[in-house]
Amino acid sequence: MSKFKKIVQSFYAKDNLNPKVWNETKSGFVLDSKIREHLLSIADNFIEFLKVDIIVDDIILIGSLANYNWSEFSDFDLHIVADFDQFPEDKLELYQELFKLKKTLYNHEHDITIYKYDVELFVQDANEAYFSSGVYSLLHNKWLSKPKKEGFELDEKMFKQKVKNMMDKIDITIEDAKDEPTDVALERVNKLRKKIKELRVEGLKKEGEFSYENLVFKFLRRNGYIQKLFDYENERVDKEFSIEHREMDEEVTL
Repeated sequence: MSKFKKIVQSFYAKDNLNPKVWNETKSGFVLDSKIREHLLSIADNFIEFLKVDIIVDDIILIGSLANYNWSEFSDFDLHIVADFDQFPEDKLELYQELFKLKKTLYNHEHDITIYKYDVELFVQDANEAYFSSGVYSLLHNKWLSKPKKEGFELDEKMFKQKVKNMMDKIDITIEDAKDEPTDVALERVNKLRKKIKELRVEGLKKEGEFSYENLVFKFLRRNGYIQKLFDYENERVDKEFSIEHREMDEEVTL
């Protein structure tokens, strides 16, 4: 099976939720108690890592592992839900940037997996809408939104073209950025990354999880192209602040 087919197949729904993660009961699927306790401990560790006084409303599991479209590409998408109104309005943007930075640092410093699935953590404003049909509260051990097994038809030919177009944009942007000053190059890359994210959010709002915009984003994340943008940015910054060799003085004073 080609890599394209393998990733596309991961979008389709399974007959049941992941049996390693969920226990099926008469009243429905319940998160495995051992996994729940483990995820709560990880969340507590992350909250401590934030080094911020924060009132947490809930800790939720969303994404494909809380849905029927789980696959080998899934991860435990753990969101710390808090009402951002608790922070001073004039410092709200600083808190938002801090949470993004802390998320990146925590995920970089830790390689936490459960049954080979990565655990990704994120601080979410309680006032933000959920785009995932499956939302499970770890604190209350119950579904806030039960997932539905939805079938969908993917025009693979059209989808492949959309993916190729976006991959080409990423490749061209990175290639063009190589000849630009660092600040201009980073602006180019950040602009494209922001555009891809905006398209995804737009798609989620209009058509939900199976929108082409969201699926293209997921495909690019699973085939490494989203990471390619981050890697280029990091490499460019490293190069900017590195000295490759020292020029020796033409005259040596004894």
